[in-house]
Amino acid sequence: MKIIVRWMLLAAALLLVANLYPGVAVASFSAALIAALVLGLLNTLVRPLLVVLTFPVTLVTLGLFLFVINALMFWAAASLLDGFNVAGFGAALIGSVIYSLCSMVIDVAMERLFSRSDT
Repeated sequence: MKIIVRWMLLAAALLLVANLYPGVAVASFSAALIAALVLGLLNTLVRPLLVVLTFPVTLVTLGLFLFVINALMFWAAASLLDGFNVAGFGAALIGSVIYSLCSMVIDVAMERLFSRSDT
C-alpha cells in the first residue's frame, strides 16, 4: 500500500513541476504515473552506475555534479515517453531539482504517516 501511495504522490509531484515550471510538460495524470515509474526505474538501475563512473568529477565539484546526473535521468525519462516533455537540459535541471524537493517532502510525510499507523 505504501508503494502505491508514494507512486501516486510522485506522479502528482510531476504534475506540480509541470505547473510550476513551463519547461516541463505532462499531458495527463496517467502520463505522470508512467513518467514517475520510469523515473523510479532509471534512478534505481542507471543512476548508481553513473554515480560510480563519475565519482572523480563529483568529488572535484564537491557533489554538485549529482545535480547534472539527476537532470540527465529526468531528461532521459522525458525522451523515452510521449506524454512527458522537457524543453532542454536547463529545464531538466530545474525540473529535477523541484521534483527532488517534492520527493523529499513526500518521503518525510510518508515516513511520519506510516510510522504512526504501524505502532
